[in-house]
Amino acid sequence: MRSRQLGATLKRYRETAKLDQQHAADHIAGSKTKISRMETGQVSARPGDVRLLLELYGVEDRAVHIELEQLARESNKRGWWLNFPWARRRPGFSDFATLETDATYIRTWQPLFVPGLLQTDDYIRALVLQSPTVQAPEAVEESVAIRQTRRKFIAEGCSQFAAVIWEPALTAPMPSPRVHREQLLHIAEVAQQQNVSIQVLPLTEWRAAHLSPHFTMLSLGAEPAPEVVAYDTTMSTVLLEDLEDMAVHAKIFEALRSAALTTDQSLAFIRQTLKDLHTDAKEAE
Repeated sequence: MRSRQLGATLKRYRETAKLDQQHAADHIAGSKTKISRMETGQVSARPGDVRLLLELYGVEDRAVHIELEQLARESNKRGWWLNFPWARRRPGFSDFATLETDATYIRTWQPLFVPGLLQTDDYIRALVLQSPTVQAPEAVEESVAIRQTRRKFIAEGCSQFAAVIWEPALTAPMPSPRVHREQLLHIAEVAQQQNVSIQVLPLTEWRAAHLSPHFTMLSLGAEPAPEVVAYDTTMSTVLLEDLEDMAVHAKIFEALRSAALTTDQSLAFIRQTLKDLHTDAKEAE
């Protein structure tokens, strides 16, 4: 996936420079076939070749050089998810994990569940135990370990993260009052990080909530423009890379953000929901 990402970017710069593959091949003393395979991600580009090609294409931005040369160095890097059998078996997940790991901006919309990067361990366990695809007990703890690893990228500030969550995903009963409280406390804590933006879409915003099912948009460069849209099905993770898909989902996400509470209002809403849970628990006693 990293090789595909790098190759597609190099191809875009070559076409902008109005050069053909033979020009590129001559510049790095290679073959046209090599350039073709690099641009389709079939082979990994070497950092030296990336540097030469960017010079040929007239790309002067030093940040672009650094980013793409680093991508070339990491194109064959072993992914953390390879340590988890479930992750290797699920179609599309390895590609998604690669992109999520490298993402600079992550934006997600969730109408039904707490977004994956915000889920607590017990919330994950409850979801996985209900899944018809889980065949073995060890798969539950493996799912928890995968989410723990993914949460680090947000906790360590590696990516800018923005989530819009429909109100029922936060207020509807969860597996137990304890799990519910811990989940909301975790979201309230994460919401205060500088690299995180969490907004609650009120229940009354029915039109906005039905603009789209859940999705996640990933940006991989210095600019926030989305480059991949992902969503989960019961059995797989689907990735969309078409420019029209990017434009439509970006428009939907902005509409959701506009209809949602502000980040400060959302944090206040979550804290009030926590108080209501505490009150309900006392009354139940």
